[in-house]
Amino acid sequence: MKSAGGRWKSRSWPSDDEVASEPAEQDVPTRDGALGLSNAVRDTQDDGGTAAPYTPALPSGRYINLGARGRTFVREVAGPVGAPTLLLLHGWTASADLNWFPAFERLGRSFSVVAMDHRGHGRGIRSRRRFRLADCAHDAADLVDRLGTGPVIAVGYSMGGPVAQLLWRDHPEAVGGLVLCATARTFAVSGPERAAATALASLAMASRATPGVARRALAERFIGSRHERRSIDAWVTHEMHRNDWRSVLEAGTALGRFDSRRWIGTVDVPTAVVVTMGDRLVTPARQIALARSVPGATLHPVQADHSACVSAPDRFVPVLLDACFSVTARMRAEVGT
Repeated sequence: MKSAGGRWKSRSWPSDDEVASEPAEQDVPTRDGALGLSNAVRDTQDDGGTAAPYTPALPSGRYINLGARGRTFVREVAGPVGAPTLLLLHGWTASADLNWFPAFERLGRSFSVVAMDHRGHGRGIRSRRRFRLADCAHDAADLVDRLGTGPVIAVGYSMGGPVAQLLWRDHPEAVGGLVLCATARTFAVSGPERAAATALASLAMASRATPGVARRALAERFIGSRHERRSIDAWVTHEMHRNDWRSVLEAGTALGRFDSRRWIGTVDVPTAVVVTMGDRLVTPARQIALARSVPGATLHPVQADHSACVSAPDRFVPVLLDACFSVTARMRAEVGT
């Protein structure tokens, strides 16, 4: 993974048998049209070629073609020689940039880093297929194989946690360890939670019948209009407008249906669970239950809420690093190095 990643620019299991047989709808190419264009230019333009808001410091990024699946966008940091690779898997409604921008630099001092956009999120794969978490895991496995970086430490945040769990379950050869943050074995157990998941499913079905302008209106409903203020808030809004909100709604439904309780106890790789102790979306009790379900998992509490990755990076990132170091130490102990 000796890419330009070291250069920084300031600014119910579903069936998966048919996944590879149906080509995914390709993402719309950006107007730069070539990966050779400098990252600074790509990161300060949106997909229509217009000026983007202020952009925080980000590692170099590129599109990677995953064959019939489509193409996705990836950020890479080339860490120290021989360092383990972290595969960063972001949360629902976010993107790799939005979820991990405060952590890239710190993580890159000790690890090589790959961060991908999930399908329908950010600049991830665009597909006519219904969103499935299992497809995201297959995408991640394909990416790891194409980059030759496996086995990786899969670091999943919120929705990225189920993706990481499924990646281990379905592609164990790609995963050497797990770091699960602000996540759980299941997300919709109570009546109100299941009702919310059903409502998301209804909205997603409606959005399939109302493409184009109606989908843009859906984005406006969730995140507001684009604006020109050159601030971090403007950048966040700008980035969230990249989402395919039909897919994002379907992702919320898939998340509500996810349940790994039957098999999570069979995880056989070193695992660490980062618990956001002030979390009101994924309760600490659910996160701790996840940790207790995985044999030998270590617990790493952080005093912050569900948005800790961006709202409290000074607290979250050191705990995340401790969790990654814990998994790395146990991986090396297992192979006697």
